[in-house]
Amino acid sequence: MATEASHAAYAAVAPSVVPITPSAGYLLRMFREYQSNAVIMEHYNYTGKLKENKYRDGLKPEAIAFLLVCLLIMLENAVVLLAIWKNKKFHVPMYYLLGNLTLSDLLAGFTYMVNIVTSGPKTLKMTPVLWFLREGGVFIMLAASVISLLAIAIERHVTMVRMKPYQGAKQGRMFGLIGASWVLSVLLGILPVLGWNCMGRLDQCSTVLPLYAKNYILFCISIFSAILLSIVVLYVRIFRIVKSNTQHLGSGPQRKGLYRKSQKYMALLKTVTIVLGVFIACWLPLFILLLLDFCCPAKACQVLFKADYFLGIAMFNSLLNPIIYTLTSKDMRRAILRLLCRHCLLTKDGHMKKIGMPFLECSTSKTEAASHRLEGLETTVSSGNFTPSTVKAIYPRVMSH
Repeated sequence: MATEASHAAYAAVAPSVVPITPSAGYLLRMFREYQSNAVIMEHYNYTGKLKENKYRDGLKPEAIAFLLVCLLIMLENAVVLLAIWKNKKFHVPMYYLLGNLTLSDLLAGFTYMVNIVTSGPKTLKMTPVLWFLREGGVFIMLAASVISLLAIAIERHVTMVRMKPYQGAKQGRMFGLIGASWVLSVLLGILPVLGWNCMGRLDQCSTVLPLYAKNYILFCISIFSAILLSIVVLYVRIFRIVKSNTQHLGSGPQRKGLYRKSQKYMALLKTVTIVLGVFIACWLPLFILLLLDFCCPAKACQVLFKADYFLGIAMFNSLLNPIIYTLTSKDMRRAILRLLCRHCLLTKDGHMKKIGMPFLECSTSKTEAASHRLEGLETTVSSGNFTPSTVKAIYPRVMSH
């Protein structure tokens, strides 16, 4: 009896063993797989990527060329960011959005450079966690760049519709757009590490990114395509608003006829075409490749093994964005010239020397120079450099009431 009583007392105080639930077992298994280098080897072997020489040799010449492009992207965007930071006249919502785009492009260049340096034989020494961080970083920054383009288009459209560019109450909208762009980008990039991957389901794996699920790749393509369509729609609406309101200017005695006005329409349309054309030219090849990746079974499409070139083309969008979205602004050109070569191109009192005028003006025709007073129409789309006087130039009748 005493023995039974002591056993009962021990059982009352002894710690009980907690059974492992199915969900806890899944998390433990996922943790072990995320730390296993064998998973990388298995997935790369299944997709046929281990047959490539890039996983046996060092950096190829094309990889070195892409590294130089990444350095140029970082340098170019850093100059633009510094110009925005040092000039108080750029401390307005539109230029903050341009700065956000520039920052995302700079970080995209950095993450892609890290991706190149850690690729090749180093890929096979990684754990899945490091692999997801490497690829997810590129996804996050490229997504932030693309979504920032949408944020800029939204801000321009709202500004044109409301005709009140820079009010203190609009600061919240600007910060909301910037915050939303990064939240969506980070969410899109971390979905695979949170479980939306093909680990344990080799038949559902992407060839381009062997640990990513094909349905995740299709989801990203759908998101980016929707963003592209939204940008197109917004810029078309901006152009129609500007054209509709500028038609009233042609009837006034202060304008010299419809010819000059039509020239501004063409200049505006040209800028929009460049903006959208560069975006599509840079991203469409990668979209098509990823669609092919979704449709092709493993080892069936050899072009999928050349994905680095397609991603490199998409990276050129980050190289060209500062040129399209900031350097087309006369004020931004002046700020960058002051930053880079103040003593070469500027006098002591801050005026531009004759040698620097071609860089500042960048005029392409006499018609464009003669119609410089309507510059606001072009910068509406090209640079977002809205000011109250610009809006008055576009809407003189509305603003005068």
